[in-house]
Amino acid sequence: MVWSPFLAVPVLGLTALALGACNEAQAPAARPETSRPVLVQRVAAESRVPERSFVGTIRPRIESDLGFRVQGKVARRLVNVGDVVAAGQALATLDEIDLNLQTEQAEAERRAASVAVEQAEADLKRTLTLATQGWTATAVTDRQKSATEEARSRLLRAERALNLARNAASYAVLSADADGVITATSVEPGQVVAPGQAAIRLARTAEREAVVAVPEALVGRARENGASVALWSQPNVRYQARLRELAPAADAATRTYLARFSLPEADAAVQLGMTATVTLTADSAERVMRLPLAALFNQGTGPAVWTVDEEGRLTLKPVTVAAYEAQEALVVSGLADGDRVVRLGVQKLDPGQRVRVVEALEY
Repeated sequence: MVWSPFLAVPVLGLTALALGACNEAQAPAARPETSRPVLVQRVAAESRVPERSFVGTIRPRIESDLGFRVQGKVARRLVNVGDVVAAGQALATLDEIDLNLQTEQAEAERRAASVAVEQAEADLKRTLTLATQGWTATAVTDRQKSATEEARSRLLRAERALNLARNAASYAVLSADADGVITATSVEPGQVVAPGQAAIRLARTAEREAVVAVPEALVGRARENGASVALWSQPNVRYQARLRELAPAADAATRTYLARFSLPEADAAVQLGMTATVTLTADSAERVMRLPLAALFNQGTGPAVWTVDEEGRLTLKPVTVAAYEAQEALVVSGLADGDRVVRLGVQKLDPGQRVRVVEALEY
């Protein structure tokens, strides 16, 4: 067969078309543009001085050990731990037999002294009458006057002794000196107690306070700033607190200072022994936004941050930094509450670039 160049041209064209179709079929499809994931943080203005919280305990302002003022044997204990008592209520009593005998003895001494005074005054009256008539010497008159004064002094002493005996008899009943609750008892019936020995501990409920241990680095803030107290049983209720007392020396073991915060607005929900959280509030009026140092981007014109809008586009915003801390920068202007700021990888971003937002978790 004779080969013809006119027949080869169409064949070559068909071959080229077939190869082109195969190449198009084998070429991969164009990949859609993917957005870069970025870790963002929503910013919010807060006080430059952060709040600090400590765990404390609700305690009474005054808790005293009550004891008998005289010696004796305990006859009855009328209260138990946890009892709520009123001012003047009897808490315990002593055996009153010996005290009553002492009172009777003092009364007898007073009566005898009273009779002696009457006799001495009568003798003095007769002596003075004889002295005016010249029948009695002056020395006798002086001795009678001295005897009369001595009798009167003995009567006064007997009256004072009677008052002391009556007071001692009244001390046989131990009474509450204020409204409160019994927190401890250390005597039982039949026990002999000495004067002043602790018998019953009474916590006054009129004033309650929160007791906490403050680190030495925050002693100045505890003195200058206000405080609030929240109970663990009611964490959403806050009571205003005022520093009443701060220990002058640190605890030898913990190196903390014991602070007592009074609660003038405490109600019935604030019970003794409850656990509370004492928060030192910040009085500073300056508001800042805290950002990690890695979020700052500086191109030579000052610090700036990347923000992400709702459509996922980036914007570079200049900011004013008030101070740099160990891991954070305190921003005072340039941002608004709720802005989403990129935390990491800011040097790899471009203006207008579309990104995929990953919210930072807060613990």
